[in-house]
Amino acid sequence: MSNEYAALSGDYTLDAAHTRIGFSARHAMVTKVRGAFDEFEGSFHIDGENPENSSGTVTIQAKSINTRNNQRDEHLRSNDFLAMDEHPEITFTSTAVKKTGDAEFLVTGDLTIRGVTRSVDVEFEYTGSATDPFGNQRVGLEGSVQINRKDFGVSWNAALEGGGVLVSEKVTLELEVSAIKSA
Repeated sequence: MSNEYAALSGDYTLDAAHTRIGFSARHAMVTKVRGAFDEFEGSFHIDGENPENSSGTVTIQAKSINTRNNQRDEHLRSNDFLAMDEHPEITFTSTAVKKTGDAEFLVTGDLTIRGVTRSVDVEFEYTGSATDPFGNQRVGLEGSVQINRKDFGVSWNAALEGGGVLVSEKVTLELEVSAIKSA
């Protein structure tokens, strides 16, 4: 596998049409609401021989949140949640990369939501590389991290009649990445 990684060294740009930056949170204690951000950009550098020298950054437009429910999306954009008027962008900038398995990597970085920055560890799995029909070298990664939204000042909630709360504090961020190597 290390020879394959060495061949991947280079700079990549997220292909927004084939990348999903999503999330899920428990709703009313019984089900999960899933959503995604539709507008984002990002890039990363892979050092295949020394993965710890790899790095990346992503910028998400908070207003692009999409849970397939307009009323809920408007509430999520409000000051109760993302406060997008004051904080239009959600950002992630890597601070460390560590190879943890044959195809697994732990990417530590600064996640900023609502102007609050916290260090998070995102577990990524390398899912492969290929040359697409247009001659672009592509690489695929999948990752996830569970965060507590209260750590980022997203503390709104509503009590349920039978106990519990409307929205879970824990939110899972889900990343399915397809990126194109720069020429």
